[in-house]
Amino acid sequence: MKEQIVYEDNHLLVINKKVGQLVQGDKTGDESLLESIKNYIKVRDAKPGNVFLGLVHRIDRPTSGLVIYAKTSKALSRLTQMVKNREIKKTYWAVVPKEEILQNQRLVHYLKKNEKNNKAIVFPKSTEGAKEAILSYTIMKTLENYQLLEINLETGRHHQIRAQLSKIGVPIKGDLKYGSPRSNPDGGINLHARKLEFIHPVTKENIEIVASVPQNDAVWRACE
Repeated sequence: MKEQIVYEDNHLLVINKKVGQLVQGDKTGDESLLESIKNYIKVRDAKPGNVFLGLVHRIDRPTSGLVIYAKTSKALSRLTQMVKNREIKKTYWAVVPKEEILQNQRLVHYLKKNEKNNKAIVFPKSTEGAKEAILSYTIMKTLENYQLLEINLETGRHHQIRAQLSKIGVPIKGDLKYGSPRSNPDGGINLHARKLEFIHPVTKENIEIVASVPQNDAVWRACE
């Protein structure tokens, strides 16, 4: 756990999540990062009582990268409000096929969640029950068979990046659910929460955190 902590102070803790780790408990019953971190802090700091830890935002289980947890209730309420107000800038990296797409593009779609198969349905225009989804991407690097996109999210919808990139013909590497032809050996997808920028909820200082990509993936290593 120690090597996954990329930032920590009295109020918050930021983790570089590995592919396959759950940010919080779900119906699988697998141990979540929330519980793992609580147990780690309890032992490390020799805390006699329960450890307070609150999840500020989520990223999907098959993805990797930065996740913020709050260590105090004050930080949790302020950070939760900042997420709602879109005051936390999130930058993602995604590896996609080397198809012909624009160098830079702002994508605007409307997404509706299909609960039955846990998938986002993409609509080109406003549709009843669908929420507006906006992101911008830039092609950062071109490899032999893939290209690296840097993505800035303007909204935070269910499976947003995965669904919108699939819609324009470049599903994320390993993402079978959204049209990738092959899975990755680790069962994950090449989507990484690369950078977070925000004003600290208590100290008010500017925070900028960057997470290294999974080093067990040769394609990721070629991107960094």
